[in-house]
Amino acid sequence: MKTIRRLIHGEVLRAVGFVTLGFLSLFFFFDFVEEVQSVGRHAASGYKLIHALAYVALALPSHLYELMPIAVLIGTIFVMARLAQSSEYTILRTSGLGPWRALRTLMILGLGFVVLTFAIGDYVSPVADRTAQLLKARYTGRITIGQTGAWLKERQPYGTYAVNVAQLASDGVLHGVRIFEFDNRGLLASMTQADSATLQDDDAWLLADVQRTEFALRGGEVAQIDRAVAPRLRWPNRISAEMVSAALLKPERMNTLDLYQYIGHLQSNAQAAQRYEIEFWKKVFYPLSCLVMVVLALPFAYFHFRSGGLPTYVFGGVMAGISFFLLNNVFGYMGNLQNWQPWLTAALPGLIYSVMSLAAFVWLVFRH
Repeated sequence: MKTIRRLIHGEVLRAVGFVTLGFLSLFFFFDFVEEVQSVGRHAASGYKLIHALAYVALALPSHLYELMPIAVLIGTIFVMARLAQSSEYTILRTSGLGPWRALRTLMILGLGFVVLTFAIGDYVSPVADRTAQLLKARYTGRITIGQTGAWLKERQPYGTYAVNVAQLASDGVLHGVRIFEFDNRGLLASMTQADSATLQDDDAWLLADVQRTEFALRGGEVAQIDRAVAPRLRWPNRISAEMVSAALLKPERMNTLDLYQYIGHLQSNAQAAQRYEIEFWKKVFYPLSCLVMVVLALPFAYFHFRSGGLPTYVFGGVMAGISFFLLNNVFGYMGNLQNWQPWLTAALPGLIYSVMSLAAFVWLVFRH
């Protein structure tokens, strides 16, 4: 059985690697063609072709993370269908490769793909995406999410702060910072504006070029307004660099631990965390979809192929993979809009395809 397992694993690994390389080459080409236009627009600021190549290359881990389940499905379907077409799988079955043993063999390989997908999505992709965004921002402008910027909330024992950050520079410095302080009654106590802010290691922001306005309240009414200007001001808080990046960048670009910590920060400050909870659970369940894909591919080994029928089944595998990817995204949007349970929203696509693949596998086994 070791020989059979080594044969199947080797064939699947080669096929998945070939499919992955093909997909990544296509994405690299399309991204580079689009990025060449940015080279022309920002040539005056020093953005050159080498920077565009680096930016596109840094985007590859994110594409790889998204493509892994689809590549696993297509590669495994190709191998199983080819073995069935050439009657090699029939020989393997007569050599002792029963249905459940074949399923176990593919599941072991699928676990390896799960670990690889998790490592790429949780460690390689977030770092590469952040580096790519900061690299491009160095030449094309600072990172922002629109005219209003990003809003964060910080609750402290003596009041609540609403923080607005307009832009994030490539060196990690925040620009266009506004801090609104509310007392425990919900009344505006002060407003601080700073041209820039640097995040310190001691849970504080160092504000630069600060304009501060304090409102002295008496009986719920403003009795006095004091204004002050300072070149530097230290503001203690618990808003980390990861939390600012989460507000300015997409949540899917964060790793699982940062997402979990940011969700805790939002919940402790009575802010909506549904979108980030869904992304957290998608981070948990998405690598497991590789297991679903290898199970979905196994029934193809039990089909009877005619001459020239292999491309049709491979095309069917491509459509199945694309439909899974689309369903995964659609359920994420629907769960956010309909306020579904985040873990169920993230798990449903995988559960649906698991039931379909296991049903097809059991039906074919009993049929034969």
